[in-house]
Amino acid sequence: MTLVMAYIGRQGAVMAGDMREIAFQGDDPCIEALERELYSGSIASDNDLLERAGEIGVAIRVRDDKVKVTEQDGVIVGEVTETAGSTIRQKRLYVTAGSYVIAEIIDSRLRVTQRGQAGNFVVLGNDITKQVAGQCIREAWKGGTVPEAMRVILLTMQMASGVTASVSRTFMLVHTDRAMNLAGAINRASGGE
Repeated sequence: MTLVMAYIGRQGAVMAGDMREIAFQGDDPCIEALERELYSGSIASDNDLLERAGEIGVAIRVRDDKVKVTEQDGVIVGEVTETAGSTIRQKRLYVTAGSYVIAEIIDSRLRVTQRGQAGNFVVLGNDITKQVAGQCIREAWKGGTVPEAMRVILLTMQMASGVTASVSRTFMLVHTDRAMNLAGAINRASGGE
């Protein structure tokens, strides 16, 4: 799990997502130990990640081209993936001007876990990326417009990529001014319509 961050305002919404995907191969206990270290922030650079993976016998493949944020008919969708053994769990964030929904997908079943309204930042990520986002929001957000929220999100993405190898330096940023029906987007995603 890496970093997807959004701001939902009354007049628009913006979301950014890094582009890193890390695949692990090796013994499950070693992979779990490496993931704990990575997601807690104790592995800051790509070199540190490669070195630590080699030390404990885990093969890794890192790519920085995974698209985690898209726009579909005025709705911005961000997605992060967690693996625990053979279980793959996805969290998906749907945003539009004025509202958002968080859903979980486990074994191809989509379940809405949270709904919210304008005036919120939402962060999907691991422990260290959530800490960085919280710090950036506390220190840089003084309230205001979507462009001001965009600056906080950009700052968060840059800071997070500097403190954890779980986040790529490249990211996508998507913005919408439209207020769309999130129920329709979720219904399409879960196989309806």
